[in-house]
Amino acid sequence: MKIDNKRKYLSFLKFKRDFQKYGLEKVRSYELILHWLNNRLSRNQFLVLSGIIVGCSAGLAGVVLKTLVHHIHYFITNEVHFEYQILFYIIFPFLGIVATTSVVLTIFKGQDRKGIGAILYEIAQNSSIVSSVKMYSQIVQSAITVGLGGSAGLESPIAVTGSAIGSNFAQTYRLSYKERTLLLAAGAAAGIASAFNAPIAGIMFAFEILLTGVVFTDFIPLVVAAVCGSLLSRILLQEDILFRFYTREPFNYRNVPYYLILGIATGLYARYFVLVSQKVEHFIKELKMSRLRKAMFGGAVLSLLCVLFPPLFGEGYDTVKAFTNGNTHSIIENSFFRYFEIKEWTVIIFLILVCLLKAFATSFTIFSGGNGGNFAPSLFAGGTVGYLFALICQHLGFSDVPVTNLVLVGMAGAMSGVLYAPLTAIFLIAESSFGYDLFIPLMIVSVMSYLIAKWFSPISPELKSLADQGKIFTNKHDKNLLFSLKTEDFIDRFSETVNENASIADLFELVKDGTKNIFGVIDDAKTLRGILTIDDVRPFLFSDTDTSASIIKIMKAPPAIIHPEDKPLEILQIFDDTGVWNLPVVDHENKFVGFISKSSILMSYRQLLKEYSD
Repeated sequence: MKIDNKRKYLSFLKFKRDFQKYGLEKVRSYELILHWLNNRLSRNQFLVLSGIIVGCSAGLAGVVLKTLVHHIHYFITNEVHFEYQILFYIIFPFLGIVATTSVVLTIFKGQDRKGIGAILYEIAQNSSIVSSVKMYSQIVQSAITVGLGGSAGLESPIAVTGSAIGSNFAQTYRLSYKERTLLLAAGAAAGIASAFNAPIAGIMFAFEILLTGVVFTDFIPLVVAAVCGSLLSRILLQEDILFRFYTREPFNYRNVPYYLILGIATGLYARYFVLVSQKVEHFIKELKMSRLRKAMFGGAVLSLLCVLFPPLFGEGYDTVKAFTNGNTHSIIENSFFRYFEIKEWTVIIFLILVCLLKAFATSFTIFSGGNGGNFAPSLFAGGTVGYLFALICQHLGFSDVPVTNLVLVGMAGAMSGVLYAPLTAIFLIAESSFGYDLFIPLMIVSVMSYLIAKWFSPISPELKSLADQGKIFTNKHDKNLLFSLKTEDFIDRFSETVNENASIADLFELVKDGTKNIFGVIDDAKTLRGILTIDDVRPFLFSDTDTSASIIKIMKAPPAIIHPEDKPLEILQIFDDTGVWNLPVVDHENKFVGFISKSSILMSYRQLLKEYSD
């Protein structure tokens, strides 16, 4: 009994210390309770509690954003007749991108790094520390963009918001890098789960995309967070907001040829989509305009596309639901195609143009200044490709074409090829359509599309530039660790130097009084002229050679030169090629900075490997 009382008293003293440490003026009352729980609970227990809190917070953020955008869309598309809707299609997409850019420039000081690449960058380069501003900035920006008709998705902003919530929660309670990364991924998974009411898809998203190259053994907080996000979505969101499909045909193995062809079609379309995205991004970056003018230009292009093809307005989920319900004519009735006699070929041409132009509409939305992601556009485009394929098959005389199933698996195929996330796509559509018996066609189409995308580019083109620069992790774990090292940390800026005009006798004094085994030979302007080692000096130590001679006679050119901006992986390759253990570092003016040692890099790499393995 005395031991228990003693433990309680010690726990009270620890809580009192934390209370004094953080102070009421610095923390809220619930934070004090969580700090106390952090000290009382085991690591696993507190992580599970953290997963619940982060999951509920990220899920709630997703619910708020989806609800807000839904109500804006409902007003624009349902409360006004077509004669007036055309004005909305002209004004609102343009206004959405311009307003988003204005908000970024005025309120968020021009900081608009967005998308999945932003999360991966923070994991790899910023120790999973995400700015607290992103807990709300992405919601504000994407609500304006997509709510007013931007042809993009809300899921990437929701994921970024969730990751910011998880990261800042971990920072508040001083959790380690691994725990911080885990809660970052948990927040993003909860956001995705709430957006689609699909917890398994949220978990797969974290595994496939966010935690690439990061080793983990404890995923319970991730699972708990995804479940919490999905539950909140299910409880709070209205049925018409949820990403749900209730009509589909049973799987028939005789339809496998349809799925094989659709897998190829969605894979090729995914490649087209990412190529258009890259071209538009490059085009907009090259424009000699201010950011606001670029937003106006992109908004004008988007408004024109939305006027001609209303399905490009917003996320497009209502259009995909219309495909599955067989209500295609309602889509065309709001476009100029309604003035043509609606026949099968009219619908086919309309859908082909929608598929081709969706890539442009999304790219101009995102890269001209709007905020959104490729989740919804890839699902919309894939569903459209699937429905278009089904119509063509019917037009050619094939019977019993599984139209709804082709729409559903087409969504998974395009998403798999665009995002390089086949498992996420498979489980997302299976959960959203209650179509677990569709796993075989989902796997066929998603994997084929993914393999086609990988054949063109091993890494997602959206992330390739960051991966090539070593700014995000990849599946190559060794390279990830090396990329996380900083060259600046290994430069010995206290390296000893000797002037090129000094004599060998002067060098003797430097060796006698110093502790270094290698020296940089510089001129009066501190420009590197050569290097010297103890081995170069040793023959003169015990001989009668004239030591008044200049060291220029014995110095040698370095086998290679390093620059501070070189990556550790590149430096190690240079060390291997030259067979030496020390190399000089010079700046862009060839001025000597110091020496860098191969052993120091290898020791840091070994330490990192140990930390990641624990």
